[in-house]
Amino acid sequence: MGWAALTPILVLSAVLNTEKLSQNGFANVFYAAGVKSMVGSWHDFLFNSFDPGGLVTIDKPPLALWVQALSARLFGFAPLSLLLPQAIIGVLTVALLYAVMRRPFGRPAALVGALALAVFPAFVAVSRENGVDPLLIVLLLLACAAALRAIRTGGWPSLLACAALVGLAFNTKTLAAYLVVPGIALGYLLCARGSLPRRAVRLLVAGVVMGAVSFSWIAFVEATPASQRPYVGGSTDNTELNLTFGYNGFGRVEGQVGGPGQIFIKLGAVAPFPSRTRTLLRAKKTHAPTQVPNPLLPDGHYTNPTPFGGPTGPLRLFHTGLGGQSAWLLPFALLGTLALALSILWPPRGTPPEQEKGLKRKDEGEGRNSEQHTTGQAGRAGRAGARAADAPGRRARAEAWWGRVRRDARTAGLLVLGGWFLVEAVVLSFSKGIVHPYYVSAMGPGAAAMVGAGAVAFARFARARDWRVLLLAAAVAFTIAAQLVLLRREHFLHWLPTVLILASAVGLLALLAVRRLAAPAMTLILAVLFIAPLAFATTTWSVPVEGTFPAAGPRVAGALGRYGVTAHDIKVDRDLLRYVDRHHPTRKWEVLSVSSNTSATMILLGYRAGALGGYSGTDPAVDGPQLARMVARREARYIVLGGAYSSRGGNAATRAVIRACRYIPSEVWLHFPRWSIYSLALYDCAGAERRLART
Repeated sequence: MGWAALTPILVLSAVLNTEKLSQNGFANVFYAAGVKSMVGSWHDFLFNSFDPGGLVTIDKPPLALWVQALSARLFGFAPLSLLLPQAIIGVLTVALLYAVMRRPFGRPAALVGALALAVFPAFVAVSRENGVDPLLIVLLLLACAAALRAIRTGGWPSLLACAALVGLAFNTKTLAAYLVVPGIALGYLLCARGSLPRRAVRLLVAGVVMGAVSFSWIAFVEATPASQRPYVGGSTDNTELNLTFGYNGFGRVEGQVGGPGQIFIKLGAVAPFPSRTRTLLRAKKTHAPTQVPNPLLPDGHYTNPTPFGGPTGPLRLFHTGLGGQSAWLLPFALLGTLALALSILWPPRGTPPEQEKGLKRKDEGEGRNSEQHTTGQAGRAGRAGARAADAPGRRARAEAWWGRVRRDARTAGLLVLGGWFLVEAVVLSFSKGIVHPYYVSAMGPGAAAMVGAGAVAFARFARARDWRVLLLAAAVAFTIAAQLVLLRREHFLHWLPTVLILASAVGLLALLAVRRLAAPAMTLILAVLFIAPLAFATTTWSVPVEGTFPAAGPRVAGALGRYGVTAHDIKVDRDLLRYVDRHHPTRKWEVLSVSSNTSATMILLGYRAGALGGYSGTDPAVDGPQLARMVARREARYIVLGGAYSSRGGNAATRAVIRACRYIPSEVWLHFPRWSIYSLALYDCAGAERRLART
């Protein structure tokens, strides 16, 4: 019965994830180009190389990209062979959340949780592109399932499987995987079978297994001589450890270059044009009239994506950037977590007997007699003696109460899933570094679980006429308020506020007035609260996904084309590459650019391109002497400066190119000018080995 009821939810998830999926092209071209390189070489596959020549790696662990590469090997390299596995993983995650929630919280809560995850806008957005987050989320949810089984059974296999799954998630998105660990550890420590020392020892062993799996691939890379592998993209010292704990780790929390307000423009250091060209460019910019660009395109979508999450603080998840991706049901989830905790600690009247197992009341009679005796005593000494006599009874009742709480399956579910949700929320709210809107997708399963479990707790309070049902009124009121703010900010569903307020009021009144209507009234309330996130999630169909910043929203910026750039830029790339092909290109790299995003398009077009400075264009992957050796070995000749992230300053190799190599005017290979700091400038380094080596 439960799985039959889940089927429509899975169908809805599949539709949300796959409708107009082909319009997304290669989505994140950086990852897509890396997958193409891995498909062509097992060496590149093993070391997670971005380019087919093995110069620089992708700045993420390899597991998610390995899944895409294997799909491309099986079905051919094409956009859908990269995107469909992501969409399928998204649907399977919804089914998995239902399975995880069904035992501790019951089928109604599991169905609500599955639906809440299926319509979670950020989760839908990442399920429609080729990033690493869908695999991260499903691995962490599998780890939660294994942890709950380990708590329930007390066996080693489930606990070690949980540790291994977290380790695999680490090999998908490094330290982001560990945000699930506090909830799992606390749940196991408090709720698992056995003595406290035994549980602690088992957790330590599991931690060792988690660490071994987490750092297995990193250890392999670190043990390989640097000359036999690509440079570790995103690191400053060519080590995976630096990438893991720096750029991809604590830098995201403590702040780093690349975060809001921390992009430093260094045009002079990396200007790809000769002095005459730069003078003309400055003159052109000086005499151009000052205009404020229109942030909206004719189709109503923003010209640029929202790259970061806004100012840090407790309300960050509701602000522009993150709010539309996650906050539609967030107040309900937060207060639902509180309601669930209260219902476990102090169950309302009429709680199902199966949740009262383990509660022994054999001491209650003794406790009541003792209390009556104490009341009848006169004098301080008599009352003190009575309290001393009653102490064993109180202690027994406290132990029985704690035993019941520990053995309640919901307690472990609250600690594991609710803990994951709260840790994600806190970290996302206060991280000072790079926080893209789609990062909140990892909060989806935990938040959805608390929506489902909280809804059932609210309904039980209503049936029992428990005063804590007021928490439901607060949850509905705050959720409606959040949705009204989001709808107004997004200029979306103008008809919904009236329906939202009236239907929720009717549902609340029915739930509070008639005990038998608790379940249908709660269904009405949830149905109306789910309208906005569902509709918002469908906006991911409106434009091709912006691969670097996948997001939902009626005005969200879309991709520029199948290859992540405009048709005009594709023509520029093809003109440049045709010129290179006709003028004796080198075999290993036909062309090298500043950053990976520039060469990604060229790789997807079928050329052997690479990036001197990794994704951001600033990695110290290559310097002048190294480039000189590459040119001397006829591995490289043509260098393209400009392009994506060229304003960040480049690295030692790009500066050496400006000083030592011959600039090829764009008129030679391009038939129309492009006056922009992002214009491509072609350099020929043949014969410049000595000059490069001296820079």
